[in-house]
Amino acid sequence: MAKVLITARSVAANKEGKAILENAGHEIITHVSDGVKSEAEMIRIIPGMDAIIAGLDEITDKVIEAGAPGLKIIARNGVGYNKVDVKAAAKLGIPVTLAPGTNTISVCELVFGLMLSLARAIPVQDAQIRQGSWKRNLGCELYGKVLGVLGTGNIGSEVIKRAHAFGMEIIAFDVWQKPELCRNYNVRYLSLEEVVEKADFLTMHLPVTPDTKSLMNERTLTSMKKSAFIINTARGELVDEKDLFHALKTGTIAGYGADTLTQEPPAPDHPLLTLPNVVLTPHCGAYTEDAVTRCSVTAAQEVVRVLSHQEPKHAVAVNA
Repeated sequence: MAKVLITARSVAANKEGKAILENAGHEIITHVSDGVKSEAEMIRIIPGMDAIIAGLDEITDKVIEAGAPGLKIIARNGVGYNKVDVKAAAKLGIPVTLAPGTNTISVCELVFGLMLSLARAIPVQDAQIRQGSWKRNLGCELYGKVLGVLGTGNIGSEVIKRAHAFGMEIIAFDVWQKPELCRNYNVRYLSLEEVVEKADFLTMHLPVTPDTKSLMNERTLTSMKKSAFIINTARGELVDEKDLFHALKTGTIAGYGADTLTQEPPAPDHPLLTLPNVVLTPHCGAYTEDAVTRCSVTAAQEVVRVLSHQEPKHAVAVNA
């Protein structure tokens, strides 16, 4: 009987994913907490485990060494793996697997939740009503507005499909363009600068790289329309938050909706928390019952494959 450590809270609470592991005859050990587990805590709990289904915990080279030689797979219940030292795992022959596509719809739908919340000032008006006011805030429609999409991968593509149904004009930037989006949804691929300048709503679906880190900064923010809104469900590091605060405070742009910040959770005195034209959610884009089940099942299936001496389907490719 193999021991499978689960540190991802959503997987630990998901019956479908755990049933797959139990039906394969594996023992489940859960170690979950409200926060992300540190390197020291992971080193303490990982010895003796054959597999781990991890959340955003610190899985460094030292953690992986502490799990060796018994550890056979590190399964992430999502698509990000920046907290996992994949090269250290590869050196020991331990695959790191992901759950691609499982949270695409959930994140995509949150994009529109944030977009509509900003366009119609929904959180502000709700708060005003609860305080005894009946004041209306003048909003704007999505129909006919220009949606700029930075990154047309799985999530960006799903956003485009729904934006087309809203009657939005869609422009996009991506190094890898998809002609089918142009054919089916009238998408126009433009340069990064053109998309930023023309967008009424700008939604970001990019990884953090040296080229995209702090992509939205003083220079790019000042090139936007004063009426423009930015939606960020990707990574907080895509935005220079100091420059963003200044742009929002001075009316350089109209608003910001985000499911991610550079520091999570933010400090109580984080400047963005003071602004009424900011809508934030606690990195919950993938946190729906549907997405959690898909992620949990995919992660559990990968563990069962590897522990059954089969090749995983969704392993991270590691460059030498």
